[in-house]
Amino acid sequence: MNRSIADILLDLNAVALRSDPPFRWASGRHSPIYCDNRLIMSDPVGRKAVARAFASQMRAQGWAPEVIAGTATAGIPHAAWVADEMSLPMVYVRGAAKGHGKGNQVEGKLQAGQRVVLIEDLISTGGSSLQAAEGLVAEGAQLLGVLAIFTYGLAVATEKFAAAGIPCVALTDFRALMDVAQARGHLSAEEAAVIATWQEDPSAWSVAHGGGA
Repeated sequence: MNRSIADILLDLNAVALRSDPPFRWASGRHSPIYCDNRLIMSDPVGRKAVARAFASQMRAQGWAPEVIAGTATAGIPHAAWVADEMSLPMVYVRGAAKGHGKGNQVEGKLQAGQRVVLIEDLISTGGSSLQAAEGLVAEGAQLLGVLAIFTYGLAVATEKFAAAGIPCVALTDFRALMDVAQARGHLSAEEAAVIATWQEDPSAWSVAHGGGA
């Protein structure tokens, strides 16, 4: 995992810890940790580093995309920057087909059979990323995989991607982020204990704190 990306997130104060009240994810789960990768947009140095890391990871995976796709909305700017880095066309994928106009879910020029990598800012349970991936496949894209800045590394997401047969790779993950945070003294003993309890069983922790499983 790329610890320099974890450093960028910590430098931007993108990682927030709070157990009372906990954070609510889009999936309905509750968590004591929230990673706000949107802050990278405001950091010219950090966003360039992320774009280069995405391009490097694609080479490492042996992926040679013809089009870069971004998830709406947080994946769009990063897809644009990595597409520029690699001199490739870019499209973005709505959460659902538009209810007016042409009714598109995929916006931009995409031809059937083109090799595509989908850029996501964050993977939690994986639901929204897979919905976007399905939208690309429905348009005839040859989806090489999903690339994210950060993943919480939850088993439910791993299982969903495996069941869909879609590779998913992240630049950094929860464990790397916590290792760097502890090394830099960003976590108190109390915060580390809360995080450790959540990490043991995120689903049970969520339910115990009023969230969904």
